[in-house]
Amino acid sequence: MPTNHYFNPFPEKITQEQLLVEDLVIEALKIYSMDVFYLPKESRDQIDRLMGEEQLRSFGSAYTIEMYVENVSGMEGEGDLISKFGLEIRDEMTVLVSRRRFRSTMPFLERPREGDILYIPLVQNFMEITFVEHENQQAMFYTLGRGRGGNVYVYSLRLKQFVFSNEQIQVGVQEVDDQILESYQLTDLILTSGTGSFDTTNTEIVYQGTDLANATAFGTSHTWDSGNTTLSIALVNGLFSNTANVKGANSGAQWIMSTLDTNTPLERQYEELSDNKQVETEANAILDFDENSPFGNP
Repeated sequence: MPTNHYFNPFPEKITQEQLLVEDLVIEALKIYSMDVFYLPKESRDQIDRLMGEEQLRSFGSAYTIEMYVENVSGMEGEGDLISKFGLEIRDEMTVLVSRRRFRSTMPFLERPREGDILYIPLVQNFMEITFVEHENQQAMFYTLGRGRGGNVYVYSLRLKQFVFSNEQIQVGVQEVDDQILESYQLTDLILTSGTGSFDTTNTEIVYQGTDLANATAFGTSHTWDSGNTTLSIALVNGLFSNTANVKGANSGAQWIMSTLDTNTPLERQYEELSDNKQVETEANAILDFDENSPFGNP
């Protein structure tokens, strides 16, 4: 026979008891959680249909919200390991976030999304969301009958170590921007003469043009070597021209550029210690990969 409708543990509408539980959950999260920066990606429509992946992800905003870390004994996952591709860091963790707080902080999102990233100031690291769980013990599995249709108390987010692949990350938060700036390839602007010093403490925007709004090229300052009059910048947009003024948007510094040099990425500095070229040279003498004999001649 049907259940007793006078004592329905799974009501169709949200009850006051459910709201009370949600209030208590939010209060507990605010006490025991830590503040993180949530970075939503902004390029969801730029999909490579052939490869089934996003061509270029960008992150232009960050939102502070509290999240509770479930891992009490350290990071999960496989940890640090040496593979045929070199050192890989496969740290993972799980965090909880209140659905109501998430929707009030970011009303333009229905829920946390896979592919968005979190910056956790406590560990000074970026983590990527791999899965959003709402039907397990951590997500309060249908407590008091609430949880159908995504109307849950909390989301359980599974995170992994974010692998940087030259994504455009500039959110306007000094701590986040400074942390990711070290991962970008740097471009050196060799300057000849000018006045002022560029501001590298607050990641100043430097540009060429009449003003910043009409800049022909611009980038973000990284280091300023006043002795050698060399300015290293990242996130370069456009093409910097020789004999043109390089201006600082905040410092007001102006210098004439003579040459432009792109720094060698860090991983290429160790190619001389490897034997890749030697193996390739010897292999070319053994195998002949032409269209007539793709497997070589013995």
